[in-house]
Amino acid sequence: MMTQKSNTLDIPDSASEKKTNPNLLNRRKFIGGISTAALALTVVPRHVLGGNGFVAPSDKITLAYIGTGTQGLRELQPLLSIPELQIVAVCDPQKYAFGYYDWGKTGLRDEIRKTLKSPNWTSGGDNTVPGGLDNGKEIVDTYYSKFRADQKFRSCAAYADFREMFEKEKDLNAVKVMTPDHLHGVIALAAMKRGISVTTHKPISNRLEEGFQVIETAKKSKATTHLIAWDSNGSMDQVMKWINEGAIGALKEVHNWSNRPVWPQYPTLPTDTPPVPNGMDWDLWLGPEAERSYHPYYTNMVFRGWYDFGGGSMADMGHYSLWTVFKALGLENPTIVEPTYSHVCGLRDSTAFRVKNDFSFPFASSVRIKYPAKGSRPAVDLIWYDGGMRPPVPEELYEDNKELDPEGMMFVGDKGKILAGFHVDKPRLIPEKRMVGQSVPELPKRERTSGFLQFMDAVKTGKQCPGSFTEAWSLTEAVNLYGVALRTGRMLKYDAANRKITNVADANKYLSRAYRKGWKPDEI
Repeated sequence: MMTQKSNTLDIPDSASEKKTNPNLLNRRKFIGGISTAALALTVVPRHVLGGNGFVAPSDKITLAYIGTGTQGLRELQPLLSIPELQIVAVCDPQKYAFGYYDWGKTGLRDEIRKTLKSPNWTSGGDNTVPGGLDNGKEIVDTYYSKFRADQKFRSCAAYADFREMFEKEKDLNAVKVMTPDHLHGVIALAAMKRGISVTTHKPISNRLEEGFQVIETAKKSKATTHLIAWDSNGSMDQVMKWINEGAIGALKEVHNWSNRPVWPQYPTLPTDTPPVPNGMDWDLWLGPEAERSYHPYYTNMVFRGWYDFGGGSMADMGHYSLWTVFKALGLENPTIVEPTYSHVCGLRDSTAFRVKNDFSFPFASSVRIKYPAKGSRPAVDLIWYDGGMRPPVPEELYEDNKELDPEGMMFVGDKGKILAGFHVDKPRLIPEKRMVGQSVPELPKRERTSGFLQFMDAVKTGKQCPGSFTEAWSLTEAVNLYGVALRTGRMLKYDAANRKITNVADANKYLSRAYRKGWKPDEI
């Protein structure tokens, strides 16, 4: 079988394995190094080997699934039936299903029961919302034993610490990262260092400098990378057609507003110290972030509201709406970041005061990011809104007797406006009379796992795929500058070439992370 030179970043096989079988071919090297043409020549047809749908073990992608909270378990299930994929390990610092939050008490449990065809399945723990390492392992093992029993998979391994997992699982082709935001970057770096491909939820990192390091590493690595949010981005084709035809004149502003947050956000730090849930390694959950006492207000679905652990509403939702906007308009090298935000007041000793808050995102905000002209495109302002804030209703909608939807996007030129849904869907010129004679084709709906399947195909052929980390710098930069502007409460002047804030020196500390011992990128 023909192979190319293996990735020099791969972890070597053990000395004993090499001594016993000097020609042993690591599966990760095989899948990452073989060309598409070679695959076509060497893979025997499935029906010859084992019937319809059979995939030879050597042609499967082995994947570790990191992060088995509620969203992790939700996205785990569609992957179980993919013939070319085997989930060989799960990883999470919380072992049992204690204290998880979700959008409903029984929805996720019922999804899992349906997937496993097990009407009486329960999560254990506090028997409310599923989550945790044991649930993840049980779901994988149960599904494989019931529906893929002929493939005789070994039991899925389970780890609390992803660093231990990387040391022990020598045959990984890929990882999927479903952890809180503060762990995305260090896990991605650890995987790429070992030549392991990565697909992760947004953001790449909740620190600008760490995000830059991840993206630069991805550019140099042979590992395939994929930011999951790309799969939900809409098309900019129709919007760009109108802009290029001059339908709205020179573009001046892009507005994007979200109904997030839809989770609790806390204006003060917790003062009580409840016990750490049984089976949870709080130190591992903190990872690279500073030590503090455990509190459930930091964890699970509410982590997004804290600057240390999340990225706020823009990191949560802006990746889904703005990536294609950035690419189509060539938005890069921002110069000014200007925040507007809500605040919280309290009473102390019969006196009202404003709560000083540099630890959690505000309940509502608007952040303007100014981008310089590029080529024929004039300078453009990108304005993000969350917490119920929206741009003023444009006068064109007064004419149509309409208001803005709770979520949406708007492109403002000096001669008109384009209004669209949050994902640039259903774009239209306003007022309605401007759409007479216009035709906007509907885009085909995407399969739920289509992005992951593209990632798998790229892993097999050793290539990149749509949504690669290498394409994500401008958006990663924007969502992190959004967080820093809100955290400082200041208008920031930004030197994009050097990734420095020039007018508020103290704000630069928020661009990077003060890593705890053992968690620096060169230590993982």
